[in-house]
Amino acid sequence: MTEPSGSPARSHSTQLGVFTAAKVVSNTALRWVGPFLPTLERAFSTTTGTLTGIMGVCELGGLSTIATGRTLDRGHERSVFIAGLCAVSASSAIALWGSVAAFAVSFAVLVIGVSNLTVAGHAWIGQRVPFSARGRAIGLFETSWAIALLAGAPLLALLIRQFGWRGPYTALAIGAALAAVAVATWIPSTSTDNTPAQHDTAARLPRDAWPPMLAAAFTAAAGLGTFVVSGAWLDDAHGLSTGGLGVVAAGFGMVELMSSASVATFGDRIGSRRSVLVGLSVLGVGLLVMLSSGNSRSLAIAGLLLFLAGFEFAFVSSLTLVTEAAPLARGRAIGISSACGTVARAGAVIASGQLYEAFGMTGSLALAAGAAIVASALVAKSKK
Repeated sequence: MTEPSGSPARSHSTQLGVFTAAKVVSNTALRWVGPFLPTLERAFSTTTGTLTGIMGVCELGGLSTIATGRTLDRGHERSVFIAGLCAVSASSAIALWGSVAAFAVSFAVLVIGVSNLTVAGHAWIGQRVPFSARGRAIGLFETSWAIALLAGAPLLALLIRQFGWRGPYTALAIGAALAAVAVATWIPSTSTDNTPAQHDTAARLPRDAWPPMLAAAFTAAAGLGTFVVSGAWLDDAHGLSTGGLGVVAAGFGMVELMSSASVATFGDRIGSRRSVLVGLSVLGVGLLVMLSSGNSRSLAIAGLLLFLAGFEFAFVSSLTLVTEAAPLARGRAIGISSACGTVARAGAVIASGQLYEAFGMTGSLALAAGAAIVASALVAKSKK
C-alpha cells in the first residue's frame, strides 16, 4: 500500500495489529459486564433481572450498522472505528454516574460503539486484504473477542478488588480514549487503495450477496441460543458450582481463542466456505454429545466445548465470506449482515430461554440444530 504524503510507511499487518489491540479494549468493555453482574447489581441497587433486561434491549443498538454502510463504502473506515472507540469511552464515563438509568444509557452507547467499530474493521480488512488471505486477517482481528475475556476480565477483577465497581469503568474510559488516539496516530486517514472510484454507493446489493450474509446470522443464532442457557443447564442438570462455572467460562475463552487462531492459520488454505461448513459440522457433533451426555458432567462439558469450538470457527469464517459478498457495496453488505445478526441473536436468545423452560436443554439444542442446518444450506449456495 502507498501511504499518503508525509505519512511514514506502515505495513497492513502493523495497522491490523493496532486495530486488533483497540478492539480488545472495546470487547473488554462489552464482555466484563456479564461475569460481574452481581457487583453492578449491588452498585446500582437493583436486580440481575433488571440489568439483563436492559442489556437485552440495548443489544438492538447493533441495528445502527445499517446506516453506517454507506459511510464505510466512501472509505471512512478509520473515522467510524475512532468514533466507535469514542462511544466506548463515553459509555464508561456515563456509567460512573452510578444509577440504573446511567447504566441503561451507558450500555446502549457501548453496543452502538462496539458494533460500528467492528463492521468498520471488517470493511477495512475487506478493502485492503486479498480474499485469498482474508481468513487470516479476520481470524487475527477476531482473537480480540477471546483475549478480552482471558486477559481483560482478570485485570478488571483486580481493579474491582482495589477500587470498587468504578475501577473498571474508569480504566476502560481511559483505555478506549487512548486506543482512539492510537488508531488516529497509526492508521492513515486516506489510502490510494481505497478510493471512492472503487465503490458504488448507489449500487443495490446483488441477490447472491444474501446467502453468506444470512448464513452468518443463522450461525450466530445457533451459537448464542445455546450459550445463553449453558450455565443454567450445567447448574440445573449437573450441579456445577459457581466456582466450577468460572473455570468452565475460562475454558470458553481458551476455546474461542484457539478457534479464531485456527481460522487465521488454516482458513485460507481450506477456503472460507468450506471452513464454515467444517465449523458447523463440529458444532453439530458437539450438539450430539451434549444431547447424549445424560448424567455425565464431564461429557456435557466436553460436548459444550466442542460445540463452542465449532461455532467460533464457523462464525469467524462466515465473516470472511461476508466481506466479499458485495465487493462494490462492501460496507453496506457488512453493516446489513451485522444488523441481521443482531436480530437473529436476539430472537435466538429469547426463543432458547423459552424452549429451555418448556423442554429443557433438548429444546434449546433443537433450535441450535435447526439454525445450523439453515446456515449450512445458505453457505452451500454462496458463490465463494
